[in-house]
Amino acid sequence: QVQLVESGGGLVQPGGSLRLSCAASGSNFSINVMGWYRQAPGQERELVAVITSAGSTKYADFVKGRFTISRDNAKNTVYLQMNSLKPEDTAVYYCYYKRQFSAKDYWGQGTQVTVSS
Repeated sequence: QVQLVESGGGLVQPGGSLRLSCAASGSNFSINVMGWYRQAPGQERELVAVITSAGSTKYADFVKGRFTISRDNAKNTVYLQMNSLKPEDTAVYYCYYKRQFSAKDYWGQGTQVTVSS
């Protein structure tokens, strides 16, 4: 089974920055999709950004120009650089992983990001 270990969450003031990291272990395939989803209280989980092992990226409109996703294929690690954070970015951020040709989604336990003064 794939295990996802997240780090980098915390409390930050509006306009501040955080960088999230997620390392996938137990993977036997190098071709995959990794990324981040988030879920605020009372809200459904929503896509933030994803990146393939080939480097293709997809971003949610609400983070365009503020967040940047990247990855290290050798380590199966994905990063999310979050700049210009807003209070509405407050949520639990979940790491996401899926192997090529597989419909199974893997999720991290989540890391809390709180943007507040």
